Amino acid sequence: MKTILVCGATGFIGKNLVHHYSKNKDYKVKAVYNQRPPYQVENVSWIKCDLRNPSDIRKALKGVDIIMHFAATTTGAKDIVSKPYIHVTDNVIMTSYLLREAFEQGIEHFIFPSCTIMYQKSEEALKETDFNPSDDLLPFYYGAGHTKIYLENMCKFYSGFNKTKHTVIRHSNMYGPHDKYDLEKSHVTGATITKVMTNENGVISVWGTGEEKRDLLYIEDLIEFIDLALSKQKNNYELYNVGIGEGIKIKDLVKKVIKVSGRELTMEHDLSKPTVPTSLFLDCSKAKKDLGWSPRHSLEEGLQKTIKWFRENKEC
Repeated sequence: MKTILVCGATGFIGKNLVHHYSKNKDYKVKAVYNQRPPYQVENVSWIKCDLRNPSDIRKALKGVDIIMHFAATTTGAKDIVSKPYIHVTDNVIMTSYLLREAFEQGIEHFIFPSCTIMYQKSEEALKETDFNPSDDLLPFYYGAGHTKIYLENMCKFYSGFNKTKHTVIRHSNMYGPHDKYDLEKSHVTGATITKVMTNENGVISVWGTGEEKRDLLYIEDLIEFIDLALSKQKNNYELYNVGIGEGIKIKDLVKKVIKVSGRELTMEHDLSKPTVPTSLFLDCSKAKKDLGWSPRHSLEEGLQKTIKWFRENKEC
């Protein structure tokens, strides 16, 4: 039996990972929390750990085989525009200390979620090799994007010592159960679901024109990718795009959420609100070729599951 350490276990993706692997008899799960309290789940050991503290990390990694590092400062478009610096410092410190200690303790596998903000906007599906380090990133994404690029390279650096296997995931916009549904912090899908499900005046306000496209992936498909990476990845370092492989306009996402919810709502545009004017979606053929992975949920299927969970778990 192998031991998984889930960092960021009280966050959106971390919670889903904890629930998934706690039901798998092949794994023992250790879950990290810090500021937010742990929650009740069977077959999980909780560890209070400040991932900015090397001594805390050293203790947490004892006896661990696999690290799933999903602890990070993450927010939505509002903070990306108004406070872009908040995604930089702590994320570099946490990941750098974790990578070093994983190397020191000979951890078997390190799963690291990157993102897609280093890609240029495109109307065609982007492959991993379409990223050009000499291209300028959008000003909104400059800090967070270069932070992710640096940490991807650190994973590649440590993989070269042949002690720890590293999987870097450039995943698209995630959504599903346990997502952030606070409008101050949520990403586009969580925010849209919240607006639709809590609306009382019959009108949904869309920030900006809503023409920008996003690649949206249901959380269960990400977890299935991680399962396959753990069992099938051969090389010590691999970087994969992980998304649904198609773009949907934000205004069309709003329409789809309204349709799936069954609510009678109309849509209007608020051009005074901040938006991130990029459109992109991912070519995930490498993950399919190497690991046999492809997403199983269409956007509508994922939204149906998510809205069902929202109705059962949130006050609407």
